[in-house]
Amino acid sequence: MMSYLKAFLVGGIFCLIGQILIDRTKLTPARILVGYVVAGVITSAIGLYQHLVDFSGAGATVPLTGFGHCLAKGVREAVDQDGFLGILTGGLRATAGGITAAVIAGLLMSLLFKPRDRS
Repeated sequence: MMSYLKAFLVGGIFCLIGQILIDRTKLTPARILVGYVVAGVITSAIGLYQHLVDFSGAGATVPLTGFGHCLAKGVREAVDQDGFLGILTGGLRATAGGITAAVIAGLLMSLLFKPRDRS
């Protein structure tokens, strides 16, 4: 039960920060989402994000910061294994499942609903 609470609290804090950024700044949601991915990469690169993952589990791996963490972790492992080429292949290899799920979900939604321009 405690692991659920930790995941809920950490994930909720990420959502709260995002909502505050939307309400109080002129940043677009897309820029905030990209900022979350970049923050995940940076905090993973300096070794901080793994502690958050160990503490909260899904509360840290499911948000976009977790995607950034997964990218950085994949690059680090691929560089150790493949050398310089790992910089180009590691992130994609580590996140291929998530990217594939997003593409398939987008395809299904476009088939189920009628997409149109906002104008």
